[in-house]
Amino acid sequence: MTDLSNFNPNSAGNPNNNIFGLPFSEEEAKLVLLPIPWEVTVSYGAGTARSAEHIFKASLQVDLYDNDYPDAWKQGYFMKEVDKKILLKSDYLRKEAELYIDYISKGEALEKNKFMCKSLKEINEGSHMLNDWVQAKTQELLDKGKLVGLIGGDHSTPLGYLKALAKKYGEFGIIQIDAHCDLRKAYEDFKYSHASIMYNVLSEIPEVSKLVQVGIRDYCDEECACIQESPNRIITYFDQRIKERQFEGESWKSIVDEIVAHLPQQVYISFDIDGLDPKLCPNTGTPVNGGFETEQVLYLFKKIKASGRQFIGFDLVEVGVGESDWDSNVGARLLYRICNMMVQA
Repeated sequence: MTDLSNFNPNSAGNPNNNIFGLPFSEEEAKLVLLPIPWEVTVSYGAGTARSAEHIFKASLQVDLYDNDYPDAWKQGYFMKEVDKKILLKSDYLRKEAELYIDYISKGEALEKNKFMCKSLKEINEGSHMLNDWVQAKTQELLDKGKLVGLIGGDHSTPLGYLKALAKKYGEFGIIQIDAHCDLRKAYEDFKYSHASIMYNVLSEIPEVSKLVQVGIRDYCDEECACIQESPNRIITYFDQRIKERQFEGESWKSIVDEIVAHLPQQVYISFDIDGLDPKLCPNTGTPVNGGFETEQVLYLFKKIKASGRQFIGFDLVEVGVGESDWDSNVGARLLYRICNMMVQA
């Protein structure tokens, strides 16, 4: 057990400690955060590969008192160091991907350009490597009895973790907060694109029995067809419909109760920060107008917890990096509240 007798939760966060200024080692912590510095296939704005370091810095400004779970932090949170080799690989392949996306966007034939064919092969192989790395790292932590939170990076990053959770827990559901469905097959020819994460999850992890998407407001025909073809496995709450129901007098509570009822006993949170109103995440990779306030999403999570369902893991992805670090401050505070929910029995 960590000796907290000399730790003052009311003082400024100590940068010599770990995430949120907490004095826990990895061995002592109940919940371990794994940063994934990867953004190879992002389609618009970049920067999220470096978000974990910015979230860590911002976390030192987070006050530890949580009105819902006042002493949850005492169970211990620890963030592992960013793997610089993964970051360097991401930086290299990102440059390749930018050239490739520019090439195909102009309607050029892929088979006519050997360099582009080679780039596509390298990108897909690199993404496969990343998935295996994430699965191995998270499996190791799960085998040690840790709860695990993943900090992206882009939204492609949780696939390996979800495979590790399937081995440990069997059947479970996903609550996805997102502006996008992420149900495209091999978007821009990248098999493990950030825009394909949920397509790949449903294709490769049969243990995921239910995907409940909330806040969706930017999607394509292909994704609509995917939703319509899987009515028992994919439940999508579009941002427009949520707001229309509220305009007509329904409460957020009644909609949340309906959302929660779709979920199985074991639940994974996949939180793309762009599910929020972009005023809270202006530097995320693909911001979309609309979305939630932070407390709306946290209320949903709290109601899932109160229903007796079990959170088995989470990711927080696509947090952008900007000059003001506003995105990181929002991300750090969301992260803290989610950690507190996770460790509560």
